[in-house]
Amino acid sequence: MLAGAVGTAVFAGTGSASAATASGWDAVAQCESTGNWSANTGNGFSGGLQFTQSTWAAYGGTAYAPAAHQASKGEQIAVANKVLASQGKGAWPVCGAKL
Repeated sequence: MLAGAVGTAVFAGTGSASAATASGWDAVAQCESTGNWSANTGNGFSGGLQFTQSTWAAYGGTAYAPAAHQASKGEQIAVANKVLASQGKGAWPVCGAKL
């Protein structure tokens, strides 16, 4: 599910949510990128959780790496938890149900 990944829901927040478990994020990554935390296909989304560059930067990801696919799994999860707290599971319209 690449077309509806994180960046497309920047303003479609559903309120706050608590941090997800590592296994929850693994399930989302499996759904978004077949579990490839280094995914970078050139389609505008990258990393295991398929961040857009604007979302990655807006939630502090560039403190870890220039783009999500260059960051570790743990760093991607740290940013994803910020996105989750701000936007809710809807930031991942299909795969967020796995959290």
